[in-house]
Amino acid sequence: QTVNAYGKGNGSSLARLLERTHAVPRIERIRFVTSHPTDMTDELIDAMAGLDAVCESMSLPAQSGSNAVLRRMKRLYTVERYEEIISQLRSAMPGFEVLSDFIVGFPGETEEGFQATAELMRRGEFQTSYVFKYSPRPDTPATRLVDDVPREVKERRNQELLAIQNEIAVKKNRARVGQTVEVLVEGPTQRDATKLTGRTRGNHIVVFKGDDSLVGRLVNIEITDATALTLRGTPIAALA
Repeated sequence: QTVNAYGKGNGSSLARLLERTHAVPRIERIRFVTSHPTDMTDELIDAMAGLDAVCESMSLPAQSGSNAVLRRMKRLYTVERYEEIISQLRSAMPGFEVLSDFIVGFPGETEEGFQATAELMRRGEFQTSYVFKYSPRPDTPATRLVDDVPREVKERRNQELLAIQNEIAVKKNRARVGQTVEVLVEGPTQRDATKLTGRTRGNHIVVFKGDDSLVGRLVNIEITDATALTLRGTPIAALA
């Protein structure tokens, strides 16, 4: 799933693939999924910033805010390098949104290490974050480590991180109320066929009233309300 490792060993790169994809007529948006901080390069960031169709969002899992835990995870980067990448992306592409992943209760995670993760989440102001409680996975190196964080501690840390992320997301999304955003319409919502859902370039989910004629089109939506996970709005104009 580490898409930004594309091309390793054969002289290619994800940056070059983005450039070739961007050259295809009528491609309005380019987005890719999970990237690994170790494989982020200046070449890729420059390509993303220089290609209009590349969306301003990326899934870039941090996993922990503790360098000691990252070493035990064999993640091969530091917290400082992770934050440097985010800074580069946001400087190169204003409004860039980062989705992250975190694991709490990894073997050897101290309370100090967990608090470092909580602080990274606060500093990072991620669009959203998936938070998981560590559990041993068969045939992985981590199974050789002692699973020494009690279950109730994992649960508490999990809930604390979710609460921090929710607070960040609500604040950021509510700040978008009154703004007009470009939405690629995906289709009707599961709960209400009279409402459509789509995504902004920053990968925010937007729900609004509309009919099937808008599916697959780019539409300008004025944001009228927001929750931690969803923006709600009113269509202004179809763009394409």
